[in-house]
Amino acid sequence: MQHTNVLLAGATGYLGRHLLKVLIEKRHQVIAVVRNPDKLINTNESYLEIKQAEVTRPDTLRDICKGIDTVISTVGITRQKDGLTYMDVDYQANINLLEEAKKAGVKHFVYVSAINGDKYRNLKIFEAKEKFVDALKFSGLTYTIVRPNGFFSDMKDVLHMAKSGRVYVFGSGHQKFNPIHGEDLATAIIDALNDKPKEVTIGGPDVLSLNTISQLVLTALNKPVKIVHLPNWLRKLTLWSLRTFTSVKTYGPIEFFLTLMAKDNIAPTYGNHHLNDYFREEAKTI
Repeated sequence: MQHTNVLLAGATGYLGRHLLKVLIEKRHQVIAVVRNPDKLINTNESYLEIKQAEVTRPDTLRDICKGIDTVISTVGITRQKDGLTYMDVDYQANINLLEEAKKAGVKHFVYVSAINGDKYRNLKIFEAKEKFVDALKFSGLTYTIVRPNGFFSDMKDVLHMAKSGRVYVFGSGHQKFNPIHGEDLATAIIDALNDKPKEVTIGGPDVLSLNTISQLVLTALNKPVKIVHLPNWLRKLTLWSLRTFTSVKTYGPIEFFLTLMAKDNIAPTYGNHHLNDYFREEAKTI
């Protein structure tokens, strides 16, 4: 594999940490852009340089892409609570990075969106992401748009729900999907760094129904299997209520989850990490 100079934005997030680890293992030179340098300890100064900057503030990014071949951005709002909107972060912050990349002659820009983002542009979480995807496609840079089918870390919410002894599922629970572990996704992204422009939809190795996932979670916690199936009209009412009575930041991730969980979302399978093993490990910590 050709070694490249990589700028990684979003290095302290779930996927960002896995990307950083795999990039260094594969001996790429990495500049990690972080808001808070205390969140990242540099254990490998031969391959890693940490730069403090705020991607929402273009003045802090000036010339940050000098000498960089590839930018990888996982920048997006997950659970940030600092008054910024999806448009501020998922769109504008990535535009700020893209402008710097173009100015510096960066060859390749990798951006992580999510499965079916192009089909669900009406969801707040995707509106901003897909607006950036459009800009990236028209930028003239070689691009890779990665659409993972949910992360293992997203499944922690189900684990916390199951602590009470039951899991609540909308509809029949037969809806299937295949979330992916951060390390598997990071490996797939980095293995594709020298490819032509493309969009990649990717999921983990196990395609599981919501019922099966609920069983795995309850078993990992040594609880009897109790799954409560809620009617679909309640899912729709919940969506309406959230959109009507809560802020975008509150309802964005839930709107995404409730919408995509209404039907199968199966991505091409990849990786070696299994959700059942993840649940068992996480169950020890909660």
